[in-house]
Amino acid sequence: MCTVVVDWIPGQPLRILALRDELTSREFDPPGAWWPEQSTVVGGRDRVAGGSWCVSDVRTGVTALVLNRPERRDGTPSRGGLPLAAVAAGESWPDRIDHRQMASFNLVLAGSSGVTAWTWDAAELRRVSLAPGQHLITSDGVDADNPRTATYAPRFATEPWRDIVTSSTPSDEPAALIVRHEVDGNVYGTVFGQLITAAPGALTIESSATPWDAGSWTAQTYSPAG
Repeated sequence: MCTVVVDWIPGQPLRILALRDELTSREFDPPGAWWPEQSTVVGGRDRVAGGSWCVSDVRTGVTALVLNRPERRDGTPSRGGLPLAAVAAGESWPDRIDHRQMASFNLVLAGSSGVTAWTWDAAELRRVSLAPGQHLITSDGVDADNPRTATYAPRFATEPWRDIVTSSTPSDEPAALIVRHEVDGNVYGTVFGQLITAAPGALTIESSATPWDAGSWTAQTYSPAG
């Protein structure tokens, strides 16, 4: 499971918190401009498949994120191509990449004009436009009825987001924000955190590979000219 918090208010920069949960042995690169064919797109790169879990287009201010769902855990192609397709094609991304054989997912596309989420449960692709304001997305969906949302949605509405993350510790509890547990002898946990502030032509990413450690966060600002 991953966790995404989106705060979209018309006329204001978009704010996103993205916590990535993955096998700790799966190597990745930190946010950068890794895709020459999409030169204004910045995001972390999965070294296994070459895609990403979260990318932002500096020029448009649009961010796309993919979260795993439980219905189908295996499939091809990699879901890491979804965020790249979404920032390139917008809501027409299904015309750019075939999702039908992929493992199930939630896909979030957020920009200055609004936030849209899609759910692929390995049977049907469903789309919903989100109302202005704050939303918390997990593998169960948008503002879902689960322990993590119930615990943290009220806090994200009233407390600084990074303070909430850095006051958490890795845990295997169902409501845990920072995750760590073993799966078949492998460690699965929160491997990356990002705080994104985006508007057309301006992008700031604060990030950490150990997001519960307050001293590990770094910040980078991007513009279309680099």
